[in-house]
Amino acid sequence: MTIKRMDNVGIVVESLDTAIAFFTELGLELEGRLMIEGEWAGRVTGLPGQRVEIAMLRTPDGHGRLELSRFLAPPVVADHRKAPVNALGYLRVMFAVENLDDTLARLRKHGAELVGEVVQYETSYRLCYIRGPEGILIGLAQELG
Repeated sequence: MTIKRMDNVGIVVESLDTAIAFFTELGLELEGRLMIEGEWAGRVTGLPGQRVEIAMLRTPDGHGRLELSRFLAPPVVADHRKAPVNALGYLRVMFAVENLDDTLARLRKHGAELVGEVVQYETSYRLCYIRGPEGILIGLAQELG
């Protein structure tokens, strides 16, 4: 085996404060926030002269992380926030939640909007997609029984 774990999923945002508030309300814990810049950083990403502020958040089980990035330089070149669920490329992050209704109520206070509707898959899950801050697509799943 060559892989040890999936370290994190990255999402580029315009407002780091808004995204942090949303994801901490969801239950992630802010591990840290810092500026990434310098020649080495541009060599990794292929973006010379990059300046990016990041925030790393950890899931409650300690196994997953979400990296939120706000690019100061170079400017953002594309915007995929309104892409439908069948768009090509990376699209969404799915979180398992204890209580879907409670989670939706709390996240709506942070601007979350239901994409379709809450559905039940057989006797296993209640599921939905929401648009979070800046239109980020997020899946929520509550295991039943």
